[in-house]
Amino acid sequence: MDDPVQPRSAEPRPRRRDRHGRGMRGPVAPPQVPLSASRAEAFTDLVQDSVERLERRWPQLAEVEFLVLEVPPLGGADGEWPDEAVPLGGSLSAAEGKPARVIIYRRPVEIRTKGRDERAALVHEVVVEQVADLLGLSPESVDPRYGDED
Repeated sequence: MDDPVQPRSAEPRPRRRDRHGRGMRGPVAPPQVPLSASRAEAFTDLVQDSVERLERRWPQLAEVEFLVLEVPPLGGADGEWPDEAVPLGGSLSAAEGKPARVIIYRRPVEIRTKGRDERAALVHEVVVEQVADLLGLSPESVDPRYGDED
């Protein structure tokens, strides 16, 4: 009865699988299933679909770089956007060896939409508007279905 209690070692205990011995849980869905795609990846796919749709009509868009950023940077000395509204996208002309760029801001677009279909429509509108700005055309000439309720 004089068994002394051994002091705990300073080393961490070996990690057990779990309390019931069933092992660690795996992912909810395999990687190839859309459920496992993050919101950012799903949004990038929407932008890519829109770009592919426009590239069929405007082959010169293959040279344009399309970017998805989380939020737009604050502009100006006072840290606000020029027109007081948060921009959904932007475009930059080609300069000094850099290709022309169209930028779509993910979070402002997501906040303004409720579902995937609504988000896809808004993404396409923003992409069309930015491409039109870049090419110096009206959005209706870039995509004849611009503004149509699908």
